[in-house]
Amino acid sequence: MAGVCDAAAPGEGGGGGADGTERTGRGETEQPGGGGHGPSPQHTETLGFYESDRRREKRRPRTELSLLRFLSAELTRGYFLEHNEAKYTERRERVYTCMRIPRELEKLMFFGIFLCLDAFLYVFTLLPLRVFLALFRLFTLPCYGLRDRRLLQPAQVCDILKGVILIICYFMMHYVDYSMMYHLIRGQSVIKLYIIYNMLEVADRLFSSFGQDILDALYWTATEPKERKRAHIGVIPHFFMAVLYVFLHAILIMVQATTLNVAFNSHNKSLLTIMMSNNFVEIKGSVFKKFEKNNLFQMSNSDIKERFTNYVLLLIVCLRNMEQFSWNPDHLWVLFPDVCMVIASEIAVDIVKHAFITKFNDITADVYSEYRASLAFDLVSSRQKNAYTDYSDSVARRMGFIPLPLAVLLIRVVTSSIKVQGILSYACVILFYFGLISLKILNSIVLLGKSCQYVKEAKMEEKLFNPPPASTPGKPSSKSQSKCKPSQGLSTEENLSTSITSQPVHQKENVIPLLVTSNSDQFLTTPDGDEKDITQENSELKHRSSKKDLLEIDRFTICGNRID
Repeated sequence: MAGVCDAAAPGEGGGGGADGTERTGRGETEQPGGGGHGPSPQHTETLGFYESDRRREKRRPRTELSLLRFLSAELTRGYFLEHNEAKYTERRERVYTCMRIPRELEKLMFFGIFLCLDAFLYVFTLLPLRVFLALFRLFTLPCYGLRDRRLLQPAQVCDILKGVILIICYFMMHYVDYSMMYHLIRGQSVIKLYIIYNMLEVADRLFSSFGQDILDALYWTATEPKERKRAHIGVIPHFFMAVLYVFLHAILIMVQATTLNVAFNSHNKSLLTIMMSNNFVEIKGSVFKKFEKNNLFQMSNSDIKERFTNYVLLLIVCLRNMEQFSWNPDHLWVLFPDVCMVIASEIAVDIVKHAFITKFNDITADVYSEYRASLAFDLVSSRQKNAYTDYSDSVARRMGFIPLPLAVLLIRVVTSSIKVQGILSYACVILFYFGLISLKILNSIVLLGKSCQYVKEAKMEEKLFNPPPASTPGKPSSKSQSKCKPSQGLSTEENLSTSITSQPVHQKENVIPLLVTSNSDQFLTTPDGDEKDITQENSELKHRSSKKDLLEIDRFTICGNRID
């Protein structure tokens, strides 16, 4: 037994030595002479297993990692998009939104341009007739006796003021020489003209913002009840301020039209190209900024006004050029490509700008239908019995489009470009005037029908018959609502059409007016009640929050410290 143990001991020692030699080759040392001080057989077997595993791990990268295997892995590597379904669905919806933007935007633009056209044609067609009727009432009233405290209704006073301002500014524009202005601008360098054109655009926005306030102040000063304490400087100073504003704004638009005319008549078209590139610079200043729905509504109204103004400027340029070429129809085809290029660039810039603004700010394309309903609500509410403003003034406040200066300039250009001589010419002018009246009436009827349709689709028609209470405009009052409910015998549509076609009724001062402020303003203003009432109506306010924010926004309201 001792011999066997003695024989086994060297074997274990040899095994330990062999193992020690192998580990020594890796830089480790082993104590010689196994005996009782060497590692146990179980420990030796475990160490051998780990060492063989390490050797296999070292040999594996050399055998398995190769260029062919890497290329094979890259070519056959797969992934599953359904693991992040929400993310890719959102990306797809964004693409669909960008595809819908051109259609929805152009529908809004189309509707808004015809609204501006309706307000613009009103100055040439119905306003002279209204002024004539107001003057007829003023001169014939003593014959019938003074039955009312007022000689004229407030709307008639405003019409007379508008007519007088138009006539005075038209005669003042005769002292401005268009030809001298054209040659003065043509003698400037291209870069200087580019800077001038940009400055004119900024000045036009500033004039529009302050000009409508001047006109509103004049209208209210002239029609304010005389029993109240006087808190103004008088009608005559306001009238002179309004005349000065319309005259200066008309000159400003004339300089814009002259600069555009110089760009059209330049030989190399460099100025026209630079002016068109200015539209694309607008994308840089608008796309990469945060926009809310209110800001986008302002920008949309500004784009509508800008596009309609550009159409009128192009009309003035064509009239001036056709006059210089003795109304040769062939020259019109020379101008036609440039006109189409300017219009196409404007449309392309608007589409790209709105598409990326809605993409970066997560705004759906359905918001443009809300904007269209807001504009339609203004048109319908201006036809109510208790309307508080004329529709042309409502368009001016909402879009910043003031038709008076543009109308003065167009009348000045048309009368200087077209010479009327003979009875046949005057007959043509009369026929043209009746044609304008027919166009105005047809446009108004179509717009009114479409506006009623948009208001019903947006479920806003009840706001035309539910006026706000005088104490707390945000809270609905049961008494006021019960008094203002439509009659049970008539449907909502019949009541809507009846209120539109009826004439406004003058309200006494001791009676609370049905519309202290705008219908649209009350529809979109958050209630100012207690916290308990706001909590109870939270669900309804969330449902109408977007519309409430939209309709109280006019063109020059600051939303998020930004005016576009």
